[in-house]
Amino acid sequence: MAAPIGILGGTFDPIHYGHLRLAEEVGRGLKLDEVRFIPSGTPPHRGAPQVSAIDRVAMVRLAIRDNPLFTLDERETRRAGPAYSVDTLSELRAELGPDRPLCLLVGADAFLDLATWSRWHELFALAHVVIAHRPGFPVDTWHERMPQPLAREYAARAMQQPLAVHLAPAGGVVVTAIAALDISATMIRECLRSRSSPRYLLPDSVLDYIERNALYAGG
Repeated sequence: MAAPIGILGGTFDPIHYGHLRLAEEVGRGLKLDEVRFIPSGTPPHRGAPQVSAIDRVAMVRLAIRDNPLFTLDERETRRAGPAYSVDTLSELRAELGPDRPLCLLVGADAFLDLATWSRWHELFALAHVVIAHRPGFPVDTWHERMPQPLAREYAARAMQQPLAVHLAPAGGVVVTAIAALDISATMIRECLRSRSSPRYLLPDSVLDYIERNALYAGG
């Protein structure tokens, strides 16, 4: 069986070192064949991105260009209407076949909201769900925020050995610890609005692109 492919979606508004470190640690730790960054077009669960899909794709391309583990997938920015993860994974499954393991990479907060996603039960038939867990957010406290339907899926699908994602194409839930980098796109946009420097929160190539194109300065 071929090595799994990781899927990391998001608005990437802008992409920053938190995204990149998550992808690096999970990709190397789970021995993924690649991690695909998939910028969203019209995200269904949040407000519209601050800048265009063209700019967000360009920033992702700059951020990942020197890492052979990372690839860019633009499909969601080309899709009309809301971009649902279940549709993206269905497309990838059709392209890659029934046997290739797929790993949907999410943060703990996103996983705890998974039951609000469109057709969320179907995600497990399409991919493993890999939860990138930062220190300071203990797994044993998650039950306080986890709705019962999601808690049942978590209990039934939890994999004790993360590398078990290599043994099946989909269906498992893996929790893997990553470095605590308290960086957010909101923080970076606020730095830019207030004319303070966000350097070292995101790659220089991305910051140079932002400054060259006067992104985020107006709000």
